[in-house]
Amino acid sequence: MKVAVAVLFLFVDGVGAGRRDPDVNPLARGDFLLSRFEDGGGSALPRGGRAVLADACLGVAGRPQSATGQSTILSGENAPSALGQHLLGFPNARLRSWLEPRSIFRALAAEGRSAAFANAYPVAHLHALGLPADGEPELPMEIVRRRSRASATTVAFAAGGGRFRTWGEAREGNALTHDITGVRANGYGAGIPPRTPEEAAGVLLGIARAHDLTLFEHFETDEAGHARSMERALDALDRVDRFSRALVNGLGPGDSLVVASDHGNLEDLGTRNHTLNPVPVIGFGPAAEVVDSVRDLTGIAPMLRGLLA
Repeated sequence: MKVAVAVLFLFVDGVGAGRRDPDVNPLARGDFLLSRFEDGGGSALPRGGRAVLADACLGVAGRPQSATGQSTILSGENAPSALGQHLLGFPNARLRSWLEPRSIFRALAAEGRSAAFANAYPVAHLHALGLPADGEPELPMEIVRRRSRASATTVAFAAGGGRFRTWGEAREGNALTHDITGVRANGYGAGIPPRTPEEAAGVLLGIARAHDLTLFEHFETDEAGHARSMERALDALDRVDRFSRALVNGLGPGDSLVVASDHGNLEDLGTRNHTLNPVPVIGFGPAAEVVDSVRDLTGIAPMLRGLLA
């Protein structure tokens, strides 16, 4: 079923707006859509796209972190202020209980809106988190149970009662693994047909056309920043860029694409730590007309909901 207006949210972990210094900033080495810089400039955007820089510190001392940053994005409320600190990695019990009732996905479900989380997970991972999933576990449960933790995106989506997608659906072309192409998951035996970023964009657009809001999460950018690896950073950025440009080209009339991050990291490979830099928020389609309303991470969820009004 084609919805009247589809909104796509491409979340790219760990990308801030830093200096135009190609020695430490891979975003200064290419003409990427995410090549935004601290001076407010950046690469030209196709099809009338517009970009702003959003504060990720949110008035709380310390470096922004994933758990609270993502929870802020997915709720529209200031998670680090509520906790009194930035929380790294995965939400703890307190943050989970804070996020669940505030989740954008819960709000959309209450309004009768449909949402999709396009990322594909191993069945074993979903079972380890206590989430329903069809199919046999592809990975040993005893190993997965020790390693599986729910990210803020998982907590927020589960709060809306949505169905999580599996590697099996990625094999069928109805989901994508976080690396976009499927190569990394195939190293664990996922058996997903390798896809180019452009082919992966076609899969995501197909999912989005049947839902009001569709989320896709990519986090290899953050991993590259922590590793201080220029090679890994450029590889991840190239995939994300080809993927996002194909998404822009595939948007239908009235459809929106929002690309955003949660904190800085990859833009300064001189350190393994997150940065205090603002993060890019980029809008295409109708989102380009309202992205200027976003001043910090709390503005992203209200913008996404407004695009569906």
